[in-house]
Order: sequence, then structure tokens, then C-alpha cells
Amino acid sequence: MKKNKYRSKFEADVAKDLGEMNSPVHYEVVQLKYVVPQQLHKYTPDFCIGQNTYIESKGIFSTKDRQKHLYIKEQHPEIKIYFLFMSDGRLYKGSETRYSDWCNKHGFEYAFKKIPQKWLDNTVINGSPPK
Repeated sequence: MKKNKYRSKFEADVAKDLGEMNSPVHYEVVQLKYVVPQQLHKYTPDFCIGQNTYIESKGIFSTKDRQKHLYIKEQHPEIKIYFLFMSDGRLYKGSETRYSDWCNKHGFEYAFKKIPQKWLDNTVINGSPPK
């Protein structure tokens, strides 16, 4: 039996912050299907904060994660994914490009360490995860 239902301390901190912001905490309650040429995949966003609105908390934002999110954005234009990063890391060792640069280039909203209140203000929160 798992001691902590979250995959990292950062995710546990995000859940705590959501609770302190009077937002329901819905952790890994939805799976989104997406296709990488000729292959079906599933993605489980970290937190559902409203209808079709999710927070993905990231310490490391790998090449695989970045590519996955581009496919998801293209195939699911109806959803909104906010990235909450632990820090504004570099895409890879020696790169001048940071996580924030990548998000700006591809049209993803992001923040560092703490959830901006506006993310919650701009969502339809009904107290239960989407079906």
C-alpha cells in the first residue's frame, strides 16, 4: 500500500495549495487518448481543476513530455493544460532555451512553484471531476 498517493513531493504540495485555495483536489482522475503516428497512447493529467482544464506539475520537462504535450494540444484543442514547474529549467544541458521559452513558443500558460489564482478564477469548477 502506498504511503502517499502522489508521485512526488511537488505534486503533494500542489494538492495542498489547491486545498488551501478552496479548490477541490481531483488527482489523476482523467485519461486522455492521443495518437503518435500509428500508435495510441493515454495521458493522465495530474490535477483536474475544472471542465477540460488541468494542471500538470513538472520538476523535469523531458523531450518526451514536451512532444507528448504537442500531440495532445493538437488532438484535443478543447482542453487547457497549465504547467506548474518547480523552476525554469533548461530544456537540456547547455541549452539556452528554458521551460518558459518552450511554453511561450507553443502557447501554454505556466507558472513556478505556486498556482496562480487566475487559473482557478478562469475555470468552471463544479466540485467534481469531468466524466
